Amino acid sequence: MTEAPETTVRRYPFGDPDRLNLDPHYARLRREEPLTRIRMPFGEPAWLATRHADVRTVLGDPRFSRAASVGRDEPRNTPRQQEGGILAMDPPEHTRLRRLVAKAFTARRVEELRPRTRQVTAELVDGMLAAGAPADLVHHLATPLPIRVICDLLGVPVTDQDLFHTWSEAIVSTTSLSPERVQDYIDNLFAYMGELIARRREQPTDDLIGAMVRARDADDRLAEDEVVRLAAGLLAAGHETTVTQIPNFVYALLTHPDEWDRLRARPELVPDAVEELMRFVPLGASSAFARYALEDVELGGVLVRAGEPVLVSISSANRDETVFVEPDRLDLTRQANPHLGFGHGVHHCVGAQLARMELQVVLETLIARTPGLRLAVPESELAWKSGLLVRGLLALPVSW
Repeated sequence: MTEAPETTVRRYPFGDPDRLNLDPHYARLRREEPLTRIRMPFGEPAWLATRHADVRTVLGDPRFSRAASVGRDEPRNTPRQQEGGILAMDPPEHTRLRRLVAKAFTARRVEELRPRTRQVTAELVDGMLAAGAPADLVHHLATPLPIRVICDLLGVPVTDQDLFHTWSEAIVSTTSLSPERVQDYIDNLFAYMGELIARRREQPTDDLIGAMVRARDADDRLAEDEVVRLAAGLLAAGHETTVTQIPNFVYALLTHPDEWDRLRARPELVPDAVEELMRFVPLGASSAFARYALEDVELGGVLVRAGEPVLVSISSANRDETVFVEPDRLDLTRQANPHLGFGHGVHHCVGAQLARMELQVVLETLIARTPGLRLAVPESELAWKSGLLVRGLLALPVSW
């Protein structure tokens, strides 16, 4: 085991995101220095894990804690330290909250939502086709679909989507919003959710927010602020990443025409395609949400001391040459695919099944309805988001 000298601390992120290309620094670090010292724009220095095995360890080993980040100068891209809510908890507190909402995201419940999701997707594609080419896939499909699905699940009025979709940017912003605007948006989101919860007390419902209110009022499993924060977090996270991944996936397929042709010819590959795209597409602009070592831990041949933060690169882990054959190639027929696109361990994405289903339905519908789908502008003219935790397209003009 070795300890890296202070002179090896690297500035991180290594650079601005380049579309969906993964910075080549990660491949070199996986080979030569899988655990490296970094310093982000704000917060204390940290370790960065880049190999699949080490990333799994940090995400899944209870010796690495998210709760220990509370009160620390957590490494981050933004001057403001965001309150983590459930993301800053360890078991058993984390388990108490997660168990309550996990019932809404089981495979069975998600399958019950599939017909409705197909119906909404078909309606949105109808609207896009009626508008005529070129059309913006982000506007016509990628943004409204996840919003409608999560609204149905939680019991949030979809008519308020413009409000909460705007406020949700605060959850994924690094530099796209000022610290004052971030706080204003979060306050608005929490206030909105508080009003919705108050209405649920007057008029009980069977949706997820109604269930959370009953858990608060009937058996005191939740504190009032926990209900508000958890519901707001589910609303924001439950649509924001899928809104981004739908155009990312379509862009990846259209810029790999052989794979798009393969999928059109073999629609039964859609579930495998979603898993491969989850592996291949580097959603995160950089790493976030450090885990703190609760004791000295040997990781990647290096001794991580108790109290030191470790960040993980899921995007790098998903390109690990020791785990994936030809990891930089998009291969929709890939068989062994233990990707970490939905995370790992106790903080594995609670909405993973919902996201999978939505992404499958979108690809199935586009294959059936727009088999001639193609970019409507040169790739170089596409505009990408910036200043966010995630990378994605501002718009995706397509023709068919």
